[in-house]
Amino acid sequence: MIQLFVKTERQKIWLQRIRERAAQFQDQSAEIDELAKFPEDHIATLIGMGYTRTTLPEKYGGEGLGVYDMILLQETLATFDENTALSIGWNQSVIGDIFEQQLWTEENLQFFANEVAGGAIVNRSVSEAQTGSPARGGRPGTNAVRQQDGSWLINGRKTFTTASPALTYFLTSVWIEEKQQIGYFLLHKDTVGLSIDETWDVISMRATGSHDLVLDQVNVKDALLVELPKKPSGKYSGWQLHTSACYLGIAQAARDYAVQFANRHAPNSINGPISQLPNVQQHIGEMDLQLIQARHLLYSVAEAYDDKTRRDFLTHEVEAAKHTVTNAAIAIVDQAMRVVGAKSLQRSNPLQRYYRNVRAGLHNPPMDDMTIQRLAKAAIEEEKNRNTVPS
Repeated sequence: MIQLFVKTERQKIWLQRIRERAAQFQDQSAEIDELAKFPEDHIATLIGMGYTRTTLPEKYGGEGLGVYDMILLQETLATFDENTALSIGWNQSVIGDIFEQQLWTEENLQFFANEVAGGAIVNRSVSEAQTGSPARGGRPGTNAVRQQDGSWLINGRKTFTTASPALTYFLTSVWIEEKQQIGYFLLHKDTVGLSIDETWDVISMRATGSHDLVLDQVNVKDALLVELPKKPSGKYSGWQLHTSACYLGIAQAARDYAVQFANRHAPNSINGPISQLPNVQQHIGEMDLQLIQARHLLYSVAEAYDDKTRRDFLTHEVEAAKHTVTNAAIAIVDQAMRVVGAKSLQRSNPLQRYYRNVRAGLHNPPMDDMTIQRLAKAAIEEEKNRNTVPS
């Protein structure tokens, strides 16, 4: 299905490079998930093939891929190993967003581009146990206090720091009392006082290494305060769609497994494989229908976001795409399990892994309730502000 969305020669080249390594990713996907073992070899492979600098603009030495390109590659990668895809996806999206929005000074962008070109990877570290999802507006408990020499002293703990075992940099949110606002420090993994507490013990995306980042009396120079966000625009960045692509990839993998199973499983109670049964065909047809609907929405939103002449017309389409794709992916995996039956619950069966991992999407921002509320409020405000002719 995804071939319909391939548009450029560069996309074809990168898809081929990923597919050439499919066996490596697939062969270890079950083991790393079962053991909650971070896929360091997979990440190293992606860094070595230059994948981690694909969303870096060409002027900074990267490939200059956009959101559409990113989700195309991320979805494909997720069909082979979803833990690897989600882990590296945060690096892809953070880099893309930083350089697209020109969030830092040119000097800092040049420095960081050189680091990325040299194999560095990054993720934002923003969640905290007390504040919950930062998307809901909680103020960080992690704080930075200015010292007499102009440096900053940082203390705090961050949760859900995906890919923490492999990250070179942690783009960490803090509350700066002096400025009465949130700021972001670019912290290198070897910074004194920075450590990883291996707390990640969940049933979904077990191998993403989403441990706690601990900052204990971390003293850094003022130059590492790289980002002081302005008032939020109220819109989500298209780069966040990498999570949707990951869950869509899981759904595609589940569908493919179920169809293959249906064509090969032939119990002696019927003459031939179960794929000939109307109820099985119903499940397969519904899976493909939902894949088509979700994929067209996701890619059309990504395409509109990449087009600067159309981006400003987007309102809450990014959130809507994430909501639609994630929930469709969950439903597709459920349908696949109905086709396969009780065998899908065996620990050796990939469907039980897909079932657990696809649900993680519900907890990636924006959450479903926020999306629905924002759509409703936007519709209400639009009606209030619409010019009407008095009766």
